[in-house]
Amino acid sequence: MTGEPARTRSGESAPSRDAELELLRGALATELPVLGLGLGAQLLAEAAGGGAPEGPERLGRGPLRTAPVSGSDPLFAGMAVEDHHSGHAFRIGASAWGLHFPLEERWRDVLPARFAELVACRSEHSATRAFFTRRADAWEERFAHQTPACEAAVARMGLRRGQTAVDLGCGTGRAMPALRPHVGDEGTVLGIDVTHAMLTAAARTGRTAAGRLLLADCARLPLRPASVHGVFAAGLLDHLPRPRTALLEWARVSAPDGALLLFHPAGRAERAARRGRPLSPEDPLAEPNLRPLLDATGWRLTTYDDAERHFLARAVLAR
Repeated sequence: MTGEPARTRSGESAPSRDAELELLRGALATELPVLGLGLGAQLLAEAAGGGAPEGPERLGRGPLRTAPVSGSDPLFAGMAVEDHHSGHAFRIGASAWGLHFPLEERWRDVLPARFAELVACRSEHSATRAFFTRRADAWEERFAHQTPACEAAVARMGLRRGQTAVDLGCGTGRAMPALRPHVGDEGTVLGIDVTHAMLTAAARTGRTAAGRLLLADCARLPLRPASVHGVFAAGLLDHLPRPRTALLEWARVSAPDGALLLFHPAGRAERAARRGRPLSPEDPLAEPNLRPLLDATGWRLTTYDDAERHFLARAVLAR
C-alpha cells in the first residue's frame, strides 16, 4: 500500500479516502498483514487512530532511530538506516507495518520479499481470524445452548484437583467454567485461541473468572513440556490444515498422564447432513483415520463415541 497525497489529508474531499480507511481498519481488526510505504504508512497510522496533522510534516520528522526491539521484528530485523534518513518506521500490533521514508537500494527488494513470505506463512491464521472476528460478538449468544453438552464432555476427561487444563481453540471460552471445578482453585485453567476478537468476547463474557486467556497458535503453544494434564479441543482438529503437527504439539506439552478430549456438540452424520453432504471417508475424525493418527503422534484412543447428538473421542498420552 503506497497511498496518494490527496487521500491522506484529514478534511480534504477524496471520495475513496474513507473507504480506504475503513478497509484498513477492517484489516487491522482481523490482524491481516498490511505494509504501508510512504504516504501509505501515513494512511495506515491514521486508520489505527494516530493523528495526521496538516502540512508536509504530518507524521512528524526527525532522525530515524532503530529501537532494540526491531532486532527481533520479522520485517525490520537487520535493517540498517543511514544517518541522512528521517521519518518513521512503525509496527501496529503483530501484523501491520509502516515505513515513512525512502528505502535504501539494498532493501528495496528484500523488504517486499520478506513481507510476501510473512503473508504466505500467516495465510491460514489470516483466514481463520477474518472468519471468526466478524462473528465474535454474536458467538456466545448463538451457541449458549451447547453449554450443557460441553459440561458433560469435560466431566469425561478424568481431571483431578491441582492439575492444569487447557481449552484449545477456546473461542469465547465456554469450556473454561466447566474445567475449573475439576481442577479446583489450586489448579490452572487456560483458554487459548488464535483470534484476538474471540478472546476479547471471552473476557467480556466473564471467562477470566475461570482462568487465563492466551493468544496463541494451537500448533505452537507457549507452554513448557509435560506441563498440561488435560487438553479439551471442541470442533478444532478436523479444521486444522496439519492435524498431525497439532497432535504432536499437544503431546509435547502434556504430562505423562495427560488426557486429550476431542469434542463436538453434534455427531459426524448430523453435521454432514446439515451441510447436505455424505460422510467423507477422508474425515480425520472417522475412527479408521483418527486411531492411527493418534497412535502415530503419541496418543492412545480410549473412548470413541460418535453419537447422533455429539462426537467425543478421549485419548491418553501413550508414554
